Amino acid sequence: MVEEHFDVVVVGSGFGASAAACRLAQAGRSVLILERGRSYPPGSFPRSPRGVAANLWAPSSGLYGMFDIWAFRGIESVVSSGLGGGSLIYANVMLRKDPAWFVEDAPDQPPRPWPVSYADLEPYYEAAEAMMGVQRYPFDAAPYSATPKTRAMHQAAQTLGLDWRLPPLAVSFASPGQPPVPGQPLTEEHQNLHGKPRVTCRLCGECDIGCNDGAKNTLDYTYLSRAADAGAMIRPLCEVRRIDRRDAAGGYRVGYTQRDAEHPDMARAVTVTGDRLVIGAGTYGSTFLLLRNRAAFPGLGPALGTRFSGNGDLLTFLRHSRRMARHELVARDLDPEFGPVITSAIRMPDTLDGDGPAGRGFYIEDGGNPSFLDWILQTADAPSMAARLGRFAVRRVWSHLKGNPRSSIGDDVSGLFGGGAASAATMPVLAMGRDIPNGTFSLRNGSLELDWSTSASSAYFDRVEATLRQLAEALEAGLANTPLWLFKRVITVHPLGGVPMGADPGTGVVDGWGESFAYPGLHVVDGSVMPGPVGANPSLTIAAFAERAAAHIIGE
Repeated sequence: MVEEHFDVVVVGSGFGASAAACRLAQAGRSVLILERGRSYPPGSFPRSPRGVAANLWAPSSGLYGMFDIWAFRGIESVVSSGLGGGSLIYANVMLRKDPAWFVEDAPDQPPRPWPVSYADLEPYYEAAEAMMGVQRYPFDAAPYSATPKTRAMHQAAQTLGLDWRLPPLAVSFASPGQPPVPGQPLTEEHQNLHGKPRVTCRLCGECDIGCNDGAKNTLDYTYLSRAADAGAMIRPLCEVRRIDRRDAAGGYRVGYTQRDAEHPDMARAVTVTGDRLVIGAGTYGSTFLLLRNRAAFPGLGPALGTRFSGNGDLLTFLRHSRRMARHELVARDLDPEFGPVITSAIRMPDTLDGDGPAGRGFYIEDGGNPSFLDWILQTADAPSMAARLGRFAVRRVWSHLKGNPRSSIGDDVSGLFGGGAASAATMPVLAMGRDIPNGTFSLRNGSLELDWSTSASSAYFDRVEATLRQLAEALEAGLANTPLWLFKRVITVHPLGGVPMGADPGTGVVDGWGESFAYPGLHVVDGSVMPGPVGANPSLTIAAFAERAAAHIIGE
């Protein structure tokens, strides 16, 4: 067979890959986008236990779903597999990286600037924000003003004198020019690539498990739809395994496994070529791909696999929050299932800001969960549940013994739920910030290995924990970390590094434009190029970086 040839072959469809592919296609380049996962139109995200169990990524076990879970010695991580990459499961936050935080400042070296600055990215931040349709949570408008977790975060920040804000979200709360109304048909200027209707946010808290309403402005509705409009070819269920240089004249050869949507276990090997190769398979995917194919690219340099960061992620929970009412403490409603997953953020300053306390800065954001998890939380409140069942049983037995069993027992049955206080007064909270990017990737028996621990960033995590305790005290709540934190292990949803950009081949794999120092036309545009933590949620910075990289390619 004659190999297909494209001006640009793009691996992945996350924030970096989609942004670059869209702009290159709009500039007239022939573009092929290869995504290992499935396409997810509105209504296709599973909710049943059986569907969720099958929605995991483990090809060796015949699973080709959306959630890709990685476990290393010091950290565990959840990323996404599907058309739209991480946008399918992220919490919509599109914060810019703080201008003063564009530096590397590990404890054993003086601060030095990143190869890109805030000023370099600023126009591309604006372009990405426009494409993603970002807006702030309309908290002042009904029914949004009745969001308990947003009010609670605001109140706690005021009590502690902290910087609270409503971050930009890539969510459609209203059609253009219309007031925000939950669950209304969404008017779009352009048709999305699924050809399916969407509705505005219903405030159901299901952002992280896939938005069946299409209210999230995920990449398949934004950059990828516009890339398709411009002629880009998009192939889901195509997992890239092999990359190498085509010949001495330049260009690249890409080998991938193409699966069938109806029969994913049936696959065929395909090879294509491109004048340029743009890799955006995510921190783990891109690093793994380059390490696995390093024999074909011996000049990538010593920085490959270095500077991993978990972006300072620390997941915890506020439990049994209370408030004062009529001179007594009662359960505080946090209702984490109401609203998008994240609605507000508290920013803690950094030494680099020049006017804050000593320490590495971070953000704390409220969390949410789908309503079906409330049932699990309520049931898991075992001691209270056992006591309520005991009281219910005693009352029913006693009423029968007295010969007066009552025909209407709604109040007794209601009491079994305990007012739903256990779930309503519990809320996930996520912190993220500037940890130390000292992790190193390698290959072991063909698998990706990571040498990283929280020890180098212990001062950072201590400061995060202290602030979380203050937040819990302000809300009269308990603080419950994940069991992993007992062993100083964290869960990150924002892995970064592994193919870091640098000022020269000794400090980076790619330059400030995302292009390989050793191999012209080989570009990396995802979170793996970040030489350290972004601090804020990284999605917008990755998209802006890719926008800038694409503009540079077009300019050439």
